[in-house]
Amino acid sequence: MKFSLFVHMERVSAQQEQRKLYDEMIELCRIAHEGGMHAIWTGEHHGMNFTIAPNPFLNLVDLARRFPDIRLGTGTVVAPFWHPIKLAGEAAMTDMLTGGRLDLGIARGAYTYEYERMSPGLDAWTAGQKMRELIPAVQRLWEGDYAHEGEHWQFPATTSAPLPVQKPHPPIWVAARDINSHEFAVANGCNVQVTPLSQGDEEVRDLMDKFESACAKYPERPRPEIMVLRHTYVASDEADAQRGAEEINRFYNYFGAWFKNERPVSQGLIAELSEEEIANHPFFTPELMRRNNIIGEAAEVTERVASYRDLGYDQFAFWIDSGMSFERKKASLERFIREVMPAFA
Repeated sequence: MKFSLFVHMERVSAQQEQRKLYDEMIELCRIAHEGGMHAIWTGEHHGMNFTIAPNPFLNLVDLARRFPDIRLGTGTVVAPFWHPIKLAGEAAMTDMLTGGRLDLGIARGAYTYEYERMSPGLDAWTAGQKMRELIPAVQRLWEGDYAHEGEHWQFPATTSAPLPVQKPHPPIWVAARDINSHEFAVANGCNVQVTPLSQGDEEVRDLMDKFESACAKYPERPRPEIMVLRHTYVASDEADAQRGAEEINRFYNYFGAWFKNERPVSQGLIAELSEEEIANHPFFTPELMRRNNIIGEAAEVTERVASYRDLGYDQFAFWIDSGMSFERKKASLERFIREVMPAFA
C-alpha cells in the first residue's frame, strides 16, 4: 500500500500570517518526503481562507524544486473552472517542470460558494457533466490535432502545448462517489479517488464495492488504482486521541458551514461558529469523529489502515487539514511515518 499526504494552507483566523502558513505547509511536505511517502496532493479553491489553493500547479512546481522523487498530485482541480485547452497545457507544463511526476486529480467541485463566484448559475449536475466532457478532451489534446464539438466547449483542431513528459500522459484521478462516476473513470482509463468524509468504514466498503462493480463492467480495461482519502490523527495516548476528535469535529462543523453557504463571509473567513452551535450540530460530534475517522494511537491506526489495504485500496491519503496547530499536525504525521508505515513495508 502506498501512502500520500493531502495538505493545504489552512487559515481559520485573521491573526494567522499567510506566509507562515505556507512555510508550515512546506515543512509538512518535507516530513512526508523524507519519511518515504509516495505522493503529496493539494487542491484548488477560490476566495476561501479555509483552504487556500488558487492554483495547485504553482504549489506542485515549488514542491518539485524542493523535494526530488516524490509524486505530486492535484487533489483536485475543479473541472468546470477550466477550459480543456488551458488545463491540458498547464498540466503538461507542470509535468515537464516536475520531471514527469504529476498526477492529475479532477473533480466537479463541492462548494456552491465557489460556483457562485467562478461560474454564476452553475449547479452540481452541470459541473459533473462538464467534468465528463473535459477529461476525454484533455486526453485527446495530449494526443494532438484534436477538434472538439461538445455541449460545453467547441474548438477547432488543437494540440496541447507543451505535451506532457509521461507517456501516454500523466495519470488522471477522478473523484468518485456514485456508481456512474466510478464507471466513467474506469471506462476512460482513469484512477479513482474516494473520500468517505465523516462516514464510517461501511462507506469505505461501499465505495470499494462500486469500484469493483465498475471494473467488472469494463473487463477489457486495465484495472485502475483506487485511493482512499481520510482525516487521520495518530495520537500519543487515548486522551490525545479524544482531543484530536474534538478538533476534527470542529473542522467538520466549519466544513459543513462552508458547504451550506448560509453564513456571512468577510475577508475570506466565515463568521465564527459559537461553542453552542458546535455542541448542538445535528450529526457531527467528537464521538462520531473518533469512531469514523482514522483517529487513535499507532496500533489502532495501523489496524484500520490495514483493513483498507485488505479491501483492495492501493493508496491511503493522510488528510492532515484539521484546524489543529502546526505542532499537533507535525507530531501526528511524524508518528504515522515512524510507527504506522513500517507495518506496510
